[in-house]
Amino acid sequence: MAKLLEKTALTHLPGKWALAPDQKSIHQSFIFKDFTEAFSFMARVALLAEKADHHPDWSNSWNKVNITLTSHDAGGLTEKDLALAKAISDFVWLPQ
Repeated sequence: MAKLLEKTALTHLPGKWALAPDQKSIHQSFIFKDFTEAFSFMARVALLAEKADHHPDWSNSWNKVNITLTSHDAGGLTEKDLALAKAISDFVWLPQ
């Protein structure tokens, strides 16, 4: 089982990822120009998630994508969550 992270591990995470109140997940909302850009973003995240074998909980409503990351099998945040969050933040092309 993966090792759970301490809250302090999030201090260097790029983007506007926020720790959930229960401290077991991180989340961020991404706003795009329109549905096409939001869907394109989701397709890119899907490829990153498959490569990492770590899949987000997410939702989409027109131009908005909400992403939550947690390691369900570990019961909270692990390095896999931070690595995927960083990969997602590294290619976001629009200011959030």
